[in-house]
Amino acid sequence: MSELSVAQIQEIRASVLGAVAKVPGALIGLGILFIALGMIGVAGQTLFSFVTINMLGAFLIVGGVLQFAHAMKSQGWKSVGIQILLAVLYIAAGLFTWLFPIPALEAITLWLAAIFFVTGFLRLISAFQHRHFGEWFWLILSSAISILMGLLIMNGYPETSLWLPGLLIAIELLLQGWSLLFMGLAARNLIKSK
Repeated sequence: MSELSVAQIQEIRASVLGAVAKVPGALIGLGILFIALGMIGVAGQTLFSFVTINMLGAFLIVGGVLQFAHAMKSQGWKSVGIQILLAVLYIAAGLFTWLFPIPALEAITLWLAAIFFVTGFLRLISAFQHRHFGEWFWLILSSAISILMGLLIMNGYPETSLWLPGLLIAIELLLQGWSLLFMGLAARNLIKSK
């Protein structure tokens, strides 16, 4: 197999990046914004947790109102009653998160711990199913880290509820920001090299 030429590599990069390659500045700017928000979130995890739970409450209320309005306009549809019930549940959940943000954060934290435990145990099962491969160690390690995360969350519960959701969202913003920044830089380099 022959090596690819510089032109072929640039063509592959352009096709992978697609339309994004034409606006690298937007990606770079968005990446920097996400990184800044992530850093603010890491510095103020508790504040970030409360902002997040309030935004979730707002989205639930707006979603419930829109679903209710849609259900009211859909007379004759067999699921109108179910849609109205779902709308009321969305609105109630949104109001609950606004009126009682700490219990809402506690519920989300329990949900996160459960996800870490379940994914950890599923990866452990998968690791033993793939123990014939040399790389199965990485599945065991990933499983152990997930289970450990669940244990750490539960060990500090309910105090972890105040800062953990904000920290996890901040970390996600940082990771997404760096990804966008590097993709934008790659797109800018591709444009410069043409």
